[in-house]
Amino acid sequence: MKEDLLLNKIEQILDQYVRPQLSDHYGNVEAISFSDGILNIKLLGQCSNCPSAKFTVEDVIKEELKKYVPEVEKIVLIEALSDDLIAFAKSILNHENVN
Repeated sequence: MKEDLLLNKIEQILDQYVRPQLSDHYGNVEAISFSDGILNIKLLGQCSNCPSAKFTVEDVIKEELKKYVPEVEKIVLIEALSDDLIAFAKSILNHENVN
């Protein structure tokens, strides 16, 4: 129950301080889960494919959350590949024509 309340507080901080910064770069963040001080997040939009995603997490998201939600001890970036990229990789591995 306490973790649900903290996740709500995390969402409020993301809405107020983080998402506006990410939206300037056509991105967003999704809080996947929070448990035992660990927040799992996923970057969305342009931020999801950005080579600087690690720095975004450390410099923007972590900094803001630590100010307002000290219970967040660690932030884990969940990186997922798109279905199109997976299909493309499979076609290469299967030596299919990718033209």
